[in-house]
Parts: sequence; structure tokens; C-alpha cells
Amino acid sequence: MILKSLSYLSILAIPIMFTAILVHGYIKGVNLYDAFVEGASEGFKTAIRIMPYLVAIFIVIGLLRKSGSIDMLVVLLQPITTRLGIPGEILPLALMRPISGSGALGVLQDILTTYGPDSFVGRVASTMMGSAETIFYTMAVYFGAIGVKNSRHTVPSALIAHFAAIIAAVFVCHMMF
Repeated sequence: MILKSLSYLSILAIPIMFTAILVHGYIKGVNLYDAFVEGASEGFKTAIRIMPYLVAIFIVIGLLRKSGSIDMLVVLLQPITTRLGIPGEILPLALMRPISGSGALGVLQDILTTYGPDSFVGRVASTMMGSAETIFYTMAVYFGAIGVKNSRHTVPSALIAHFAAIIAAVFVCHMMF
């Protein structure tokens, strides 16, 4: 009974949220069409602005995979990952995620294309993508904004948290799937 209710709720979630946003905008007197067009325009400008970076990342990731560099790293670390129950195929994502969000997105896309989104590897990679942070980019932006020069304990703590996110993603996927 509860699962059936959750199923109906999940089906209705987007239409309910969409309706709530429209009603709220109408009550506040917002010109909804103009706001939508302005947001879509900004989104399009952002997509155009990041397109060269995404293309470059996809090319580099493709070259690394085709050259066998990533496969060699996976084979090298496989004894460790096997003992921890971590699929070796997600190692490129685990290494890229703390450095570059766009790069990690490219690796995720490659994993999902190669193994499929419904495979165990695809599910772990997707879960990990949502549970890990782009550590070095975030530190550069926020520490740079407030002028922090010494990040003493931040990097080790952040890397420990990243490793915990990887382990948690694998654990949750083992439990759920």
C-alpha cells in the first residue's frame, strides 16, 4: 500500500511542483512568460559559453580511454578496489570528480554510454556523482573570494570526505540494487 502511494506521489510530483510555481508566480504578479524566456535565454548563453570546455574534456577522456591509460590505472588499482567492493570502472570518475565537475560529467557520460545507466557500474557512478564534490574548484572559488591563504586541514578533510562519498555510493548501491 505504501509503495503504491509512493508510486503515485512520484508520478504527480513534477506536475504538482509545476502548478505550484505557476500559481505562486501568478499570485506575486510575475509575468511568467517573460521570466521563462529570460531564464531560457540565460541558460542558452551558459550552454554556449561552456561548450568548448565540454568538447575538450570529451576529447581528452576519449583519448585517455582509447590509449589504454585509464584501463592500466584500473588494472593497477583493481586488487584494492575488489577488496572494497568498488567497481574498478568507476575509478576514473572517482579521480576526476574532486578536480573538475565538467570533466567528471564527461567521465560519467562515458561510463553510462559504455556500461548503461541501469548497470551496477552506471548506478554507482550516478550515485557517486551526486554525493561527491568538486573539491579543488570549490576551494579555489570560496577561499579566493575571502582571501584564505592557508588551507591546512581543508584538503585532507575534503579528500577523506570524497573517499567516504565513494564508499557510501558503493554501499548504498549494493543495498538497493
